[in-house]
Amino acid sequence: MPPRTLALLVSLGLLVPATSVSAQVRLVPAAPPLPLSLAVSPPDPLGTEVDSPLAIAIPSVTPLSEIEGQEKLGDDQYRPSVGQAGKDVIWVPTPESLVKALLTAARVTKDDYVVDLGSGDGRFPIAAARDFGARAHGIDYNGDMVALARRNAERAGVRTRVTFQRGDIFQSDFSSATVVTLYLLPNLNLKLRPTILAMKPGTRVVSHAFDMGDWEPDETIRTDEATGYLWIVPANLAGRWAFEVGNQRFTATISQTYQKLTARGGPLNGGRVRGREVTFTLADGRELTGELGEAGLVGRGWTATRIAG
Repeated sequence: MPPRTLALLVSLGLLVPATSVSAQVRLVPAAPPLPLSLAVSPPDPLGTEVDSPLAIAIPSVTPLSEIEGQEKLGDDQYRPSVGQAGKDVIWVPTPESLVKALLTAARVTKDDYVVDLGSGDGRFPIAAARDFGARAHGIDYNGDMVALARRNAERAGVRTRVTFQRGDIFQSDFSSATVVTLYLLPNLNLKLRPTILAMKPGTRVVSHAFDMGDWEPDETIRTDEATGYLWIVPANLAGRWAFEVGNQRFTATISQTYQKLTARGGPLNGGRVRGREVTFTLADGRELTGELGEAGLVGRGWTATRIAG
């Protein structure tokens, strides 16, 4: 096994070091995480075929397999193995308990379009369609995985609501997604981050295990088996704004780092933005809550209009 693959397996907990009596170091398998996808596949010629802080109430989910484990992955036509090499990462399926927890945290509904980047055996898109009624799409570099995901969708009865595409996630357009799901590595998340931040404000992004660097998650989701994160793509509020708060009028310059806001001018101390929803803190401790609309920021008893970008 190549050293790079060994290192990834150890870092993900799929292999753990053990010391023999003679003190030589060997590797022994650790219990693999229970099945979704850490994405992508063995490199091969790229095809273009496209088939068409809160309490969370988690809906019941029918698992894709009766017993989650490496020996139950895949079907008679193709059986992927946990830790198999891919284009950018090895493949490790996400526990289904975390799949439903992340989709629940993202508040997925029938009105959403969920796109899974590195869809593996298809369990994120399938769960989104089967258990939340959403339309869903998966992108994976491995043609065998794409075919398996399509068969899994057929078996789950969601073939009309789920599509899978063989492609490179970094060359694919997923800008129409309202929810993006990930199980990649930190460097790949960072590579995707500018594209994600340019998406429509309010787009929800969930990731198994790995974060987005200094873009702090809006929520952390934990199950007994794994940890994931949720981000809400923030609206761009940077610029100079004219505020009317009751009978008070003032201007303030807003600076923004992801969802965090700082203010210069007027009685604002700063604030946070979550999608299009904004909260400012005044110098006297009061809060202004509102939402970004076509005319600017509007809240109960206050408005703000951007006068310089």
